[in-house]
Amino acid sequence: EGEIDFHGWLGDSWGILFSHPSDFTPVCTTELAKVMHLMPEFAKRNVKVIGLSCDSVSSHVEWCADIKSYAGFSDDKVFPYPIIEDKNRIIANKLGMVDKDELDAAGIPLTARAVYVIDPNKKFRLSLLYPATTGRNFDEILRILDSLQLTDKAKVATPANWKMGDDCMVLPTVPEDQVAKIFPQGVNVLTL
Repeated sequence: EGEIDFHGWLGDSWGILFSHPSDFTPVCTTELAKVMHLMPEFAKRNVKVIGLSCDSVSSHVEWCADIKSYAGFSDDKVFPYPIIEDKNRIIANKLGMVDKDELDAAGIPLTARAVYVIDPNKKFRLSLLYPATTGRNFDEILRILDSLQLTDKAKVATPANWKMGDDCMVLPTVPEDQVAKIFPQGVNVLTL
């Protein structure tokens, strides 16, 4: 509880900012519970996770107890990531996370199920927007993180449905005379 300096909190880590229409919504509860279970996977990838919901901190505190229960964690377990209070949807509006088609009881647009991946340089690298009726696929989000981190280090691209350990493609911008130097273990060349 309290203010957070996002850049300071993120430090030299990758980050995932994901938003929710409202506390206690059933789909959101399943998502936040899944994230609790995936925290070791995010830690392996040097990724910090932060949620955003358009309800108050006091509502978030109560919701966290509900999420922990749904996830099968004891009530005394510390909730492993922060949730930002955005009652007035100021952050959601600035970041384009508002769904004009989903309204609350007062007719105000709800915060959508957005996912933003931010790299250690504080650059947005990916945004996904899910409709209110569709839960997020966190296996896909982990796959995306693996691809982004790999392609930042190596001069490769990842093909459709790629998973860590699968073959990658050498970027077409790598000069042919440099391929053996950059990839001393060799590459497979496909002739089409």
